[in-house]
Amino acid sequence: MISLNVNNTTVEVDVDPGTPLLWVLRDHLNLTGTKYGCGISQCGSCTVHLDGQAVRSCVTPVSMAAGGKQITTIEGLAEQALGRNVQKAWQEVDVPQCGYCQSGQIMSAVALLKQNPNPSDAAITAAMDGNLCRCGTYNRIRAAIHKAAEMGAA
Repeated sequence: MISLNVNNTTVEVDVDPGTPLLWVLRDHLNLTGTKYGCGISQCGSCTVHLDGQAVRSCVTPVSMAAGGKQITTIEGLAEQALGRNVQKAWQEVDVPQCGYCQSGQIMSAVALLKQNPNPSDAAITAAMDGNLCRCGTYNRIRAAIHKAAEMGAA
C-alpha cells in the first residue's frame, strides 16, 4: 500500500510503485480532471502540483509522490485563494475552447503566480512552455494570467 496526500486528504492505494501518478489519480481515486494527453511529458494536460511545483503526472511514478508530499489536482485547486482567482480569471477572459488542456494550463499558471505574482509576457511564455493547446488559446491564457495577477492572486 502506498500512502498519498491528495488535495489535503490522506489516501491509501494498492498499486505498483512505478505506476504513473496520472493513472493513480484517474483510475484509483476518480480524480478525472487531470487529463491524459501524450504520456511522454510533452503536452502538459496531466500537470498537477507536487509540493507546490508543477509536474507532469504521466511520467511521475506514484512512489515519488508518496512519503508525505502534497499532491494538488485541479479538483483541489479551489481550496486555495490563488487557485480560485486563476479559475475566475479563466472564466472572465473566456479562455477555454474545447477545454481539454485547460486543467493542465491552470495548474501551470498557478505554479507560475506562486513564484512570480506579476509576470511579464516573457515570463508567462517561459512558464507555460510545454503546455500545448490545440485550439490556440495562448493569447487568452496570457490575458487570464495577467488578470489573475491584477486580482492579487498571489
